[in-house]
Amino acid sequence: MNIHIDGARHRDDAERTLLAAIDEFVAIRRDLHQYPELSFHERRTSEVVAKYLLSYGYEVREGVGGYGVVATLRRGKGGRRIGIRADIDALPVEEATDLAYSSRNPGVMHACGHDGHTTILLAAARYLAEHGKFSGTLTLIFQPAEEVGAGARKMIEDRLFERFPVDAVFGLHNWPGVTAGQFGFVEGPAMASVDQALIRIVGRGGHGAAPHEAVDPVLASASFITALQSIVARNVDPLEMAVLTVGSIHGGSASNVIPESVELKLTARAYSPEVRDRLEQRVPALARAQAESFGAHAEVNYRRGFPAVVNHVEETRFARSVAESNFPLEQVAKDFRPRTASEDFAYMLQARPGSYLFVGNGDSAPLHSPQYDFNDEIIAPAARFWVRLAEAFLS
Repeated sequence: MNIHIDGARHRDDAERTLLAAIDEFVAIRRDLHQYPELSFHERRTSEVVAKYLLSYGYEVREGVGGYGVVATLRRGKGGRRIGIRADIDALPVEEATDLAYSSRNPGVMHACGHDGHTTILLAAARYLAEHGKFSGTLTLIFQPAEEVGAGARKMIEDRLFERFPVDAVFGLHNWPGVTAGQFGFVEGPAMASVDQALIRIVGRGGHGAAPHEAVDPVLASASFITALQSIVARNVDPLEMAVLTVGSIHGGSASNVIPESVELKLTARAYSPEVRDRLEQRVPALARAQAESFGAHAEVNYRRGFPAVVNHVEETRFARSVAESNFPLEQVAKDFRPRTASEDFAYMLQARPGSYLFVGNGDSAPLHSPQYDFNDEIIAPAARFWVRLAEAFLS
């Protein structure tokens, strides 16, 4: 990319300006937190985002791929174009934080920090509009429906990158357990693909006192769950990664009745397309074989989710160099490892070069936990990173 980075000259300017306005952005974040909206229902959130962007002077387009919002700002004669993305949807989780700004929408919660991601990008947007030193086109993408893996794809299908061309696209996610405000970068696979399987093992119901007269799908299911990890242990290259998790199992309603069937739901994750294909082949085959060995049969609905997040090397090294030029070295993780969670930003990286990075959320509850809360202390440093990344890319 051969872009010269000179962050030291303006390093303190952005920091001071962002910190001076931090109370305003904390208020925005907590407002978003109080009114979370599920995927495909982000009407209020997108309206709030668009309102602020318009007030900052951006050209704003709403309704991209659903409730997506895209804002552009052009300055100077530069021909380079950068895209920066934040996700805006929430989760079907009942909040249990007892915070003054807890969710007011029952059963819906910002348990993944998308309220924080949105606020970070809004803070960077205002600074860049008022003080940004760049020449080119800045495109800010506020994406809906990340949690169900559909938002990025729908925006792309709505001709996101044809209508708003970018040379590279970047995104970030907060991460609990990592020092607050510390940045992590991963070249290549950074997050796993995710696929789902709904498996119904069908036997023959009967009395619990006479199991020989029935075909027990509970026993067959238990054997399948135990055997499932043999796929990871014996069908996947030991140098590769695979995760198989059964998150739901339901069958029967009484202790003395052998049910007719048992339903299981599982997820399969991998970094490489080859391992992903292998899991799709082996999981159904093993389910059917295990069921048949007990005289039952298995019905398998295996659905592909979204692919692995694979960061482009050049753009990731560029982003890391921006962090190293503008923050203390201890604020840039030396050896940040890939995560096995999943992200539909993967689709954007398949469409355009770019990188997905991480910023520490400190010692907080895990993502998707009812006790999780985004750390407002990382709004300013993360926004400052977006500012310096945009300025460096468009210099």
